[in-house]
Amino acid sequence: MGSCRTQVSLRAGAALAALMLVPLQAGAETACDPAQLELRGGTGPDRPPLARFHVEIADDSAERAKGLMFREAMASGAGMLFVYDRPQPAAFWMKNTLIPLDMVFADARGVVTHVHANAVPGDESPIPGGDAVQYVLEINGGLAARLGIVPGAELRHPAIAGAAWACPAR
Repeated sequence: MGSCRTQVSLRAGAALAALMLVPLQAGAETACDPAQLELRGGTGPDRPPLARFHVEIADDSAERAKGLMFREAMASGAGMLFVYDRPQPAAFWMKNTLIPLDMVFADARGVVTHVHANAVPGDESPIPGGDAVQYVLEINGGLAARLGIVPGAELRHPAIAGAAWACPAR
């Protein structure tokens, strides 16, 4: 159990993160923030964003290997974005992971290709994401279904070069 300071910090973080899950206004084009990932779905060019997550970036082998291991909680509007140098086969596991997670796998353009819901904490079974994965967003288990995140949705973040839904020019 954490200290009182940690508990207060987690509550404040959860309140802030909950605000990030509020649907974004259609047509609101702001410069991308490296600490945030936006996600949109649906069809047609005017589809609004579904959600915005405060993300930690795992873009090297050590960070990707550690991921969200040993965390006892994560705010609802938070996540981790795994970034690979190029598309490749990807499989994850939940060894030493204490919270259930949804894994959102995306291709080189940031288009969601597969969603694995509610990965079981501690399970060492491989969770395949596909053969051409370049980005993986991990969020709290059950959140992908609640937000309607499905294959075809698009991720927007400065780390996604050549994105289907690119960051606006500054």
